[in-house]
Amino acid sequence: MQKRWNILPADRNKVQALHLSLKISKIICKILVQRGIDNFEKSKHFFRPQLTDLHSPWLMKDMNKAVARIEQAFIQKEKILVFGDYDVDGTASVACMFQFLKQVYANVEFYIPHRYKEGYGISEVGINFAHENNFSLIISLDCGIKSVQLVAYAKTLNIDFIICDHHLPDDNVVPNAIAILNPKQKDCNYPYKELCGCGVGFKLIQALSEQWNFEPDTYLQYLDLVATAIAADIVDITGENRVLAYYGLKKVNENPCAGIKALLQLAHTEQELHITNLVFIIAPRINAAGRMDDGKKAVQLFIEKDFNRALELAEILHSDNTDRKEADSNITEEALAMLEKDTSFINRNTTVVYQEHWHKGVVGIVASRLIEKYYRPTIVLTKSGEVIGGSARSVAGFNLYEAIHACREHLIGYGGHFAAAGLTLLPENLEAFKNAFEEAVEEQIEPHLLIPEIVIDAEITFSELTQNFYKIIAQMEPFGPENMRPVFIVKKVDDTGFSKIVKEKHIRFVVKQNNITLTGIGFNMADKFSLLQMNTPLDIVFTIDINEWNGEKKLQLKVIDVKLNE
Repeated sequence: MQKRWNILPADRNKVQALHLSLKISKIICKILVQRGIDNFEKSKHFFRPQLTDLHSPWLMKDMNKAVARIEQAFIQKEKILVFGDYDVDGTASVACMFQFLKQVYANVEFYIPHRYKEGYGISEVGINFAHENNFSLIISLDCGIKSVQLVAYAKTLNIDFIICDHHLPDDNVVPNAIAILNPKQKDCNYPYKELCGCGVGFKLIQALSEQWNFEPDTYLQYLDLVATAIAADIVDITGENRVLAYYGLKKVNENPCAGIKALLQLAHTEQELHITNLVFIIAPRINAAGRMDDGKKAVQLFIEKDFNRALELAEILHSDNTDRKEADSNITEEALAMLEKDTSFINRNTTVVYQEHWHKGVVGIVASRLIEKYYRPTIVLTKSGEVIGGSARSVAGFNLYEAIHACREHLIGYGGHFAAAGLTLLPENLEAFKNAFEEAVEEQIEPHLLIPEIVIDAEITFSELTQNFYKIIAQMEPFGPENMRPVFIVKKVDDTGFSKIVKEKHIRFVVKQNNITLTGIGFNMADKFSLLQMNTPLDIVFTIDINEWNGEKKLQLKVIDVKLNE
């Protein structure tokens, strides 16, 4: 697939000033300036995050009300229900809050809605469960900000809500809760707006700890779960999130909770862990619980103190994830086969596929897989009772929600945001919807957005790629949105003749520039090997890491793309 290369600019004067201040490579200074780190003070906070950089939780709107209501519940011996979504952010949030409250108060239970019986977020079933079991306070985590009618319904049953959420509130109406903790509220002056749901819950735990004069370790002990939620929810790794992720990873590596430790053991992971390990090892296994069965199992794993029991629970989630991978693989294969047979597909701007037997827990993952092959807004649908339901995923820069909104006359319901959405419709409306969605996307999308973009931070030469350079890059971790691993381009390199295809899919690069030879790996790039055989200079886009072999550490290129030098 052809890709667009976009080399980011940076203010030269700011780069020079930062270079004089930090005395490090101008290339690294350029990357820092691009990321808004343009003076010594900002650089110090970036490279040396401190727990003292965390903001006071009392700056968040309604924090006083939330703390007071929980204290009232303690005094009046009320039953408290900790309620959260079934994904990693929701289950990690519930595990943190439940454990924290349980150590000081007995009348606390937790509730995770069933994905298929109740759907996303606060549910009527959940509220009825609370009423039938005499809970009078629900603390919702990672959900609730849009549940206006359900919170009102709970009020008629004398159930109060404290909502801890990070999703965008509606402009004009929010639920009538005792307290809403959400830094994205327009009238909330909390300095950092990009917390995940678990991060918002963590701030409430921090406030309660301060209110009760607990030691900081009382809330800091949950940082491994907070970091896992940050990684899985793909929120910005900037500001406060960066501090939480940095120290959370430290805890994951040094002293994780029994549940995380068990998952890592099953995955045979022994090296130092990074954010990507949380994304690709922990998160899929936690999400698999809700996708394939019941998200409660994830909370049970997170709160389990006995390692042997945690290992048993982790094995169940590991098995769920194996089932999820099998379903994901089979459905992706089926969908690709359908598209290859569809002669009209090649001329479309969208991908919409449907089979009634597909597992609805993985259709969102399948949509992402199809985008890897055919880069266009994609919807994967399956039968859900008497209706069709599914998930939509966008390409970078295109507002998918607006396109689906334009087709609302053909839908029963829909919801989501810029990059992802869910929808339901009647079977008889499927063809009309497919055509309307194609028309909406064709009308709204700019043609260049249908070509995937590689964002490149800086041009570099092989002579500048040193161990010291890499050490500074490594200190920019943890990487994630708004602080991605730096991507470089090197121009006019030559193949040495030793590059080769490995395992039929990948390329092992051995390339040189001005008598400096470096090796690299390009995964799933075998179709580009012919470019290396043309004996003409190449431009290569890559990230750098360390390859350790027989105790020797060498810099290695992780090649993303290659083109003939123009």
